[in-house]
Amino acid sequence: MRAQRIRTPLTGLALAAAAAVLPLASATAGPTIEFGNGQSLNITYALQAWSQTRHQTFGGVTSDTTDFYLRRNRLAFTGQYNDYVSFYAQLEAGGDGKGGVFDRPVYWRDAYVSIDWSDELRFIVGRFKNTFSRENLEACLEPLTMDRAEVLSYTPFGGTRDTGVAVWGNLLDAKLQYRLMVADGRKGAERPADKPRVTARVHVSLWDPEYNYGYQGTYLGTRSVLTFGAAYDTQADVAYANYLSRADAKNYKAWTVDAFMELPHASGVYTASAAAFKYDTGGAFGRSPDPALGANSDLKGYYAKAGYMLPGKVGPGRLQFFARHERLEYGVKTGIAKYYDNRWNSAGFNYYIDGQRLKLSGEIADIKYDTPHPAVPALSNYRQATLGLQLIF
Repeated sequence: MRAQRIRTPLTGLALAAAAAVLPLASATAGPTIEFGNGQSLNITYALQAWSQTRHQTFGGVTSDTTDFYLRRNRLAFTGQYNDYVSFYAQLEAGGDGKGGVFDRPVYWRDAYVSIDWSDELRFIVGRFKNTFSRENLEACLEPLTMDRAEVLSYTPFGGTRDTGVAVWGNLLDAKLQYRLMVADGRKGAERPADKPRVTARVHVSLWDPEYNYGYQGTYLGTRSVLTFGAAYDTQADVAYANYLSRADAKNYKAWTVDAFMELPHASGVYTASAAAFKYDTGGAFGRSPDPALGANSDLKGYYAKAGYMLPGKVGPGRLQFFARHERLEYGVKTGIAKYYDNRWNSAGFNYYIDGQRLKLSGEIADIKYDTPHPAVPALSNYRQATLGLQLIF
């Protein structure tokens, strides 16, 4: 997410809004076209190319598989319409090559308009990142670890993005930030009623403020940050507990709390982040479960991650090490879902050749299931090594 802060609510809006439309400084790239009358268009291309090898022993047979694919492949357009109005539109064709598939469709991942009346009162309209979890709001091109949580950070309804409207702003010199989003949430004929999804989030920054709509997983030592956040997510009548009879409508609700710290020091840059989550659909996996209802709609878990960047350069760039622990516990204990509970432990590195614009990353992960499935390889323990190259132009 690229919306930026407007520091001055009443004066200097033209200059502030022009800066507001640009991506975060570490990832800003590509040409900017000026049209006069304060209008401009910036074009950015971003690519993450991954090589991933998985080692697994299942049924007495050991296998090693390697996959080369594009984790992300994006073309973004950031525009300024006038002093108050800007837009962001992003095309995505990620996943090309994964599992041998080379015909991934190109689609609009983001398409929204920002209306920035002041730093305290701002609006977003369109399709954009839902405002629930910190890690989802952390730019995927500016993470600490190799990637965000594979399940936790993706909400059951809407995933990473949703279509709707958000009002948000910074108070107390951006020490306090609030957000309220109303969006589609779950769609489809399976729902008892077509009601909106409502998400509220707040965070408090005790050191340098995090004043953007989006966060970063690491600021590469450019800020001293200590931020605590909390969010609540809800949608009424989202599923039937008795789907065959179309009875016993259930509401969805979720909460999360999170903390983030980055401390630059003469001995290096220290980063730590953690969050806890709970998603609940009131037992919608009941007598006759909705066939389209994902198991992650009844889920709790947490993650913790830490990073350390060496002081100064190592060769032409800077070297950062990271580690991650993640825990998933599903509320659904019937059918195949009773095998889903797992733990993720990983460690790796980022080598920043030109900040986030050009970097090399690597990670080794160990994934263990509480009860490995005796007949499904995808639900048995495995180890995984990932090497990635990122370029932002």
